[in-house]
Amino acid sequence: MDKQLTKAEEQLMQILWDLQEAAVKEIIEKLPEPKPAYNTVSTIIRILEAKQFVSHKAKGRGYIYFPLVQKTDYTNQSLHKLVNGYFEGSFKNMVSFFVKKNNVDLKELETILDLINNKEIKK
Repeated sequence: MDKQLTKAEEQLMQILWDLQEAAVKEIIEKLPEPKPAYNTVSTIIRILEAKQFVSHKAKGRGYIYFPLVQKTDYTNQSLHKLVNGYFEGSFKNMVSFFVKKNNVDLKELETILDLINNKEIKK
């Protein structure tokens, strides 16, 4: 999987990842106001199917859609693309950037270090 989602596609995927499966009407209910037209959401869902991010099953006269790509897989791919595209493939460069530009506090840094240390122990 090396496909990127548009902002609208990702918004619908976030809802499907949360719900696990839903009809277009249920997806629309979760969207903020102003609600998009049914046909707009339906079209985006069909695009997501063409990109193989979602699939559907028949239910009554309609369809229930469900994700084919897990959120963690997409997040991981997006993060790698970000690191490779903007930080020369270096996670250290990315973390350094966020520490310098976003005033990461000491507590957050300690949490990050704990996560790193725990991961090293588990290997």
